[in-house]
Amino acid sequence: MTILGIETSCDETAAAVVRGVGSETHGNASVQVQVLSNIVSSQIDIHKKYGGVVPEVAAREHVLKILPVINEALKKAGINRRGTINRAPTIDAIAIANGPGLITSLMVGVETAKTLAYAWNIPIIPINHIEGHIYANFIRQQTTDDRRQEIKFPAVVLTVSGGHTLLALMKGHGDIKTIGQTRDDAAGEAFDKGSKMLGLGYPGGPAISKQAESYELQVMNYEIKLPRPMINSANFDFSFSGLKTALLYSLKKDKNWKKKIPEYAREYQQAIIDVLISKTIKAAKKYNVSTIMLAGGVVANLKLRCQFEKIIKNKLPNINFVLPDLQYTTDNAAMMAAAGFFKAKRDEFTPWQDLRVDCNLEL
Repeated sequence: MTILGIETSCDETAAAVVRGVGSETHGNASVQVQVLSNIVSSQIDIHKKYGGVVPEVAAREHVLKILPVINEALKKAGINRRGTINRAPTIDAIAIANGPGLITSLMVGVETAKTLAYAWNIPIIPINHIEGHIYANFIRQQTTDDRRQEIKFPAVVLTVSGGHTLLALMKGHGDIKTIGQTRDDAAGEAFDKGSKMLGLGYPGGPAISKQAESYELQVMNYEIKLPRPMINSANFDFSFSGLKTALLYSLKKDKNWKKKIPEYAREYQQAIIDVLISKTIKAAKKYNVSTIMLAGGVVANLKLRCQFEKIIKNKLPNINFVLPDLQYTTDNAAMMAAAGFFKAKRDEFTPWQDLRVDCNLEL
């Protein structure tokens, strides 16, 4: 089965083609998807000057890019609409992110998907954007890294991005339940706002990470401490608004903070990482899971990935630790197509006439 995925929930216009590979066995998820093409047109350079995504600007860019991006994805996969080139398969279904996200951006992708589904007479599969991030872990990996282990259920999944910070319990395909989420700001948003306060620019995650790394390579005597919000709470919820406030007040009190930007960046990043890891480990123990998975754009943070791996290896050596490849952490359509493939296996289609955008769609 071959799926065309489309993603326009924020500021990336993306299209991808995937097909299923492997066989399913009891209690695990050996079935994965192979990516035939994955095209992403990013708007980062456009939104940099605003310090964040401007919804109307993003939507207009999607309108300009959506058809060229889809055509490129089909061409790279060897597919010309519903015909074939070089014996490539036809498209069997379209997977489209219909929420959550920016409503005007989502509408561009959804209306395009509905039109193609009607024109090609193929089924359509609505995908929750967060679910798409989770299914990035089911894309066949291109690395031999021994961290890429077989996914066994049940699994705890931490999804961290610019708009979402969420812990989910996944008992199987189609059985995903939210067990904790942010009460205010997402971790990715916290990185962006923290970076802005430190004068490091947008996007904030890579900027802060770069400064933090430069601090760790130096010998410095500063000892800045920031809080770890809700790290000891009894639930699995998150909160990062207080951390932003703490950074703001620290900078206001410190007349020499501009000379300490790398240290502030390191401490700010570490505070976020500590909370994410602590909550995830606590959830994994409570639900006695077999696998821990990470997903979302913030998972591209190498310090987060390395610290997670080390702690799981030391504290939960019997639990598999699965990470998506870096190229599938930020918004892309391959993850939407992957989620669509597993939904298609369960015949979870929606008539194109009934497909709606929901910018507050819950997992």
